Amino acid sequence: MKLLFLWMVMLAASPVLAQSDSIATKLPTVPGQEVAVRGIINETVNNRRIPLAGATVRWAGTTNGTVTDSTGRFRLTQHPTVRQLIASYVGYQSDTLTVTNVASEVIITLRSERTLQEVTVSGAPGQIDRINPIQTELITQRTLAKAACCNLSESFETNASVSVSYSDAVTGAKQIQFLGLGGQYVQTNVENIPTVRGLSTTFGLNYIPGTWITSIDVGKGAGSVVNGYESMSGQMNVELQKPDDKQTLFLNGYVNSFGRYEGNINWSKPIGANRNSPNQLWPGHKQSQPTEPKWSVGVLGHASTLRTEIDQNNDGFRDLPLYTQVNLINRYKYNGDRYMAQFGVKALYEDRDGGQLSRFESQSSPRYSFLNTTKRLEFFSKTAKLYPDKPYKGLGLILNGVHHEQTARFGFAPYDGRQQTIYANLIYQTIIDNTNHSIKTGLSYLLDDYLENYKTIKTARTESVPGVFAEYTYIYPEKLTLVAGGRVDFHNLYGTQFTPRLHLKYNLTDNLSLRASAGRGFRVPNPFAENFGYLVSSRAVFLKEQLRPEVSWNYGLSLTNDFLIFSKKASLTVDYHRTNFLNQLIVDIEHPRELYFYNLQGASFANSFQAELNVQPAKRFELKAAYRLFDVKQSMGGPFGEERLLPKMMVSRDRVLLNAGYALPFDKWKFDATLQWNGPRRIPYLREGYVHTTYQNMPVEFAPGFYNLNAQVSRAFRSGWEIYLGGENLTGFRQQNPIVAPNDPFGPSFDAGAQVWGPITGQMVYAGFRFKPQH
Repeated sequence: MKLLFLWMVMLAASPVLAQSDSIATKLPTVPGQEVAVRGIINETVNNRRIPLAGATVRWAGTTNGTVTDSTGRFRLTQHPTVRQLIASYVGYQSDTLTVTNVASEVIITLRSERTLQEVTVSGAPGQIDRINPIQTELITQRTLAKAACCNLSESFETNASVSVSYSDAVTGAKQIQFLGLGGQYVQTNVENIPTVRGLSTTFGLNYIPGTWITSIDVGKGAGSVVNGYESMSGQMNVELQKPDDKQTLFLNGYVNSFGRYEGNINWSKPIGANRNSPNQLWPGHKQSQPTEPKWSVGVLGHASTLRTEIDQNNDGFRDLPLYTQVNLINRYKYNGDRYMAQFGVKALYEDRDGGQLSRFESQSSPRYSFLNTTKRLEFFSKTAKLYPDKPYKGLGLILNGVHHEQTARFGFAPYDGRQQTIYANLIYQTIIDNTNHSIKTGLSYLLDDYLENYKTIKTARTESVPGVFAEYTYIYPEKLTLVAGGRVDFHNLYGTQFTPRLHLKYNLTDNLSLRASAGRGFRVPNPFAENFGYLVSSRAVFLKEQLRPEVSWNYGLSLTNDFLIFSKKASLTVDYHRTNFLNQLIVDIEHPRELYFYNLQGASFANSFQAELNVQPAKRFELKAAYRLFDVKQSMGGPFGEERLLPKMMVSRDRVLLNAGYALPFDKWKFDATLQWNGPRRIPYLREGYVHTTYQNMPVEFAPGFYNLNAQVSRAFRSGWEIYLGGENLTGFRQQNPIVAPNDPFGPSFDAGAQVWGPITGQMVYAGFRFKPQH
């Protein structure tokens, strides 16, 4: 609690810092701050405003722009010099306006070039950020609505870059794979605050409800040094609904055939609009218009539960754990002419109960159970001082504090963990001579206090890491963007760490872009919290040596081409990335009845190749086809004298994704389907006498490839209601025997984590509703 007290002292000091005369104006690209211009584009039909999704917004005379989401909304970084904003849409007259107040939301109404029989609402083919030198895919609300999207782990069903699967057959935890590596190597931020890390690695994706999310940025390769040193294979940033969002209320309800129920509410409201009273005006004076309220408040609420036991393969174990989760955010925002501030609190409670069915519980023979309770409390604040006449210069301050408690039981084996974290990031940005040269620099501080106990193994560490960083950006207009950055962090346990990163974007033609990146990543692993699934077993756990931090280099190349196929919009993205580890935590489960953690001896790398084609063959019809290939290997068995470079387990070499989406005019009906093929993957050879050096002489075991089909149909009404019906794993494929020795869960061979390679459950059907009041 001392850490939380220290954080609250820092939080109290942040407004004081924001009022210092030395603080410069807000820069929209400073992490933790809002983009400078936000707005909505629509058209008027029968005196009713209809949002235009996929409309283009850009600064006049530049290529800096974006497209609107499914609600017609956009966010665009303020240009240092240009103030004219151009909005355009196929079949509509373009509109140009001068932006004078970036704190207010811009509302643009486009007029049709001619009388149309219907409104054509279509999005761009593919969602690659055309401006960012880091290869970044944008997942918008429209994309998220193609599936139930109950939480962040279920937000990637139509995404080719990120794949999600269950980590074991008992806990219900989902893990992601990205560039051939696990989710712990992806820096996952919520509004530029590192969030899914540490003890929340296993279940953290489940703690972010999908209905709270407004967008997700998925970047490949090492990220910006401004956000820290932990990005190794990529970075994700999740944006949530803001207190000043014009959509003041959103409701969502969900139920599925397994007995899972969910309810969500997003609520926001302005506080105290400033108006001049008529009795304050002298005769003949024109009454002033009401000003935009400067304060706003928002509440995001979520509750979900599953209380039905499911055992589709009749092995006596629940295929999904029973659970209850309650999640809440209360936040406030201040938008002033000279200052901007956000602050809020997050609270979460979740309990899980997996393992054998209830009927196995008796006084003489207790059931094998996995029990987990998580309590998490989080505070955050973001402050900035604004100088509207100097948009190229700015300073932002982000503060965050976390208290995370987790207790679990794996059969008779107890676990308890505690994490207390303080995070601070101060970012200054300005130009050098002109806007073609800009620089970001700043100070950061990270304090992590960890305590983990599993059986008789006790681990504890306190990391105190002050850091300094700088990032230079050079822009040759409409041709080249170069970002070179570096940071130095002074780790109290592992010494000084230098993290250089380089990103380049070069426009070969108006429609063909080349990106290249290289960078170093550094992180301290948490062996128990990151491998919960392997603890659901009778394995003896061994830490073979003092674990060292993981260090890697990531290199990437990508090409993005926009073109026409039979006069229809299309885009093709091809990328290759390699992650090379200098040190890595090796999790060795190939010795039966034993689980070993040790440092890498030898080589470890992950090669990733992906090609993705997006096409709009007809109005409101979108097609996506993607192929992904992984080549991931790591040296195993070093501490045993068995060092050998082997294919990494549970990683499919090949994956194919096909997605089709169609919408009727006004999005009245929407249809979406996604078919995936996951290729074979190596699984551990769990036989007595296995030795890594004799791998080629042993029978190599591979799990078979399988197909997975998801689909959804939704119907929207003018009243603001929308209902949806969908299904997951409609092909019905599931792994028949994911648990080893389920009939003897307290025996020496029981294992519910090492052999899980496919879906645990078969077909699932869900239904739900969404409600957004119409204004």
